[in-house]
Amino acid sequence: MKAKTHFLRVLRIVLAGVMLVGMTWLFVDTTGLAAQYVGWMAKVQFLPAVLRLFVAASLVILIVVALTLLLTRLFGRIYCSVICPLGIMQDVFTWIGGQKWLKKIWRHLGHNRWHYEQGHRKLRVGIFTAFVILLLLWHPIASLIEPYSLFGRIVHSLTFSGNEAGFLLISSLLLFVGIGVWAFVDGREWCNTICPVGTILSAVSKHSLFRINIDTAKCTGCRACERKCKAKCIDAQNHTVDTSRCVDCFDCLDKCQTGALTYGKPQSPSHKQTAPTDTSRRTFLGMLGVLAATGVAEAKPKTDGGLAIIENKQVPNRQVPLKPAGSQSIRRFSQLCTSCQLCVTACPEHVLRPGTDLQTLLQPEMQFDKGYCLTGCTRCADICPTGAILSITKEEKTSYQIGHAVWIRQNCVVETDGVSCGNCARHCPTGAILMVQNEQGRLIPTVDTEKCIGCGHCEYVCPSRPFSAIYVEGHEQHRRI
Repeated sequence: MKAKTHFLRVLRIVLAGVMLVGMTWLFVDTTGLAAQYVGWMAKVQFLPAVLRLFVAASLVILIVVALTLLLTRLFGRIYCSVICPLGIMQDVFTWIGGQKWLKKIWRHLGHNRWHYEQGHRKLRVGIFTAFVILLLLWHPIASLIEPYSLFGRIVHSLTFSGNEAGFLLISSLLLFVGIGVWAFVDGREWCNTICPVGTILSAVSKHSLFRINIDTAKCTGCRACERKCKAKCIDAQNHTVDTSRCVDCFDCLDKCQTGALTYGKPQSPSHKQTAPTDTSRRTFLGMLGVLAATGVAEAKPKTDGGLAIIENKQVPNRQVPLKPAGSQSIRRFSQLCTSCQLCVTACPEHVLRPGTDLQTLLQPEMQFDKGYCLTGCTRCADICPTGAILSITKEEKTSYQIGHAVWIRQNCVVETDGVSCGNCARHCPTGAILMVQNEQGRLIPTVDTEKCIGCGHCEYVCPSRPFSAIYVEGHEQHRRI
């Protein structure tokens, strides 16, 4: 007789499905609509919220981090099954791997699929220690295994691979296939071995108040629950559950035909177990109540003044990379950015691109060959979950100088072709570019670096090819003007 589908499992699947769809939409939407409705999903991710605390100790972010730890302490690793998008993605692969048509293949390969195993505690602690050290010494490489950012890069690469760095596409595809196959075969091993967030939450959930319990009086030793456990944390023989590895997927509750498995407070061994009241519904609903407390624009037509085809423009070799207004400095940005590519997706002008420099691997940089930074746009600052780009108003953005324009005389069409232009001066939103006469009496640009904010408008509309005659050089430290 098949056990009845458990309420908690259904609720977990529904909530996880909403989160997965919302997070995927967030990383593929270029209109800003997703950020408006589901942008909060990125800001409740654990590690980005922790990083944000280091730059802006806001009450909201503190509540997010505290509630995540409190939820884990009370109910176990609900976060890993319902909130973490990479964890939910792995659940999809494990579900596919458990389909009936694959059982014969597993048996033919002699693979028992899942059974209880001792946790790889030393390996997990070693990887986490290395992660922390790398986070301090070389932040970009450490962010490669951070689950939220990894999921973001995978979705972004699969969607916008034609416009991005080759390393981003290759690394994301390899990790997608690797993690997917690992989950397909071995369940949640990534979460319980490599994932730094999983390691942190496992230490908190080890003594969680509510957990999966086994009633020894009802258990028949069939091990159906053990074979269903994707975390390999149920020891049916000894009637124990390793709560530090249990991700609270509740799949095991569906498999138990005798009702020996329950989710709630552990029963004292000295107490006689007589048909305990199932408080799992109220427990999970209470958890959701705590969780709830946390909380199509038209595409603008491209224009270059009608003087040239913009597709042929090449990116200049900047001495200092450009970072968005709100990041304050390159050093600060590189220490907080996890390379999730959410701001890259949100940028309406496709100005932000994953970087290729090894020092800031895959962290976004600004390029103006396909667009310029709109002075009235703050999408990247509004959506950033780590605080690498601090939220600023549209009015404040026009006063932040992230770089300054530099004119290259030998590239300018006024000098090379003897024609009139002035495109850069006409399109400068701050009036930082003025036209003055050269020796031949033609008008050439001059830049007032005190007024220039580094928006890249001039670089984008410049008709010179393959390199613009005017380009923006970044500033190590941004300043107000």
